[in-house]
Amino acid sequence: MLTKKDLEHLAALARIDLKSGEEEKLLSDLQSILGHFEELQEVDTEKVEPMTGGTQLRSVVREDVAGLTDDTGKGKDAFPDSNNGYLKVPPVF
Repeated sequence: MLTKKDLEHLAALARIDLKSGEEEKLLSDLQSILGHFEELQEVDTEKVEPMTGGTQLRSVVREDVAGLTDDTGKGKDAFPDSNNGYLKVPPVF
């Protein structure tokens, strides 16, 4: 069961300013919601297999495989200016 102190703590965490009239109604509503969870705890789920999403879909993303590539110098011809394999850019400052 939630107390008024618990409700004030939750409201502070959620940064909600509660008025005096709202506290009692909100406390009653939260206790009612938690009551539904108590009902669910009584359900026997021992022989129920867990679900992982309910679909048979598989990931379409390719496997991440490590490999060596040598892209050194590719695109250098399209760059306006280079020197000893380095691309020259105009100064920024």
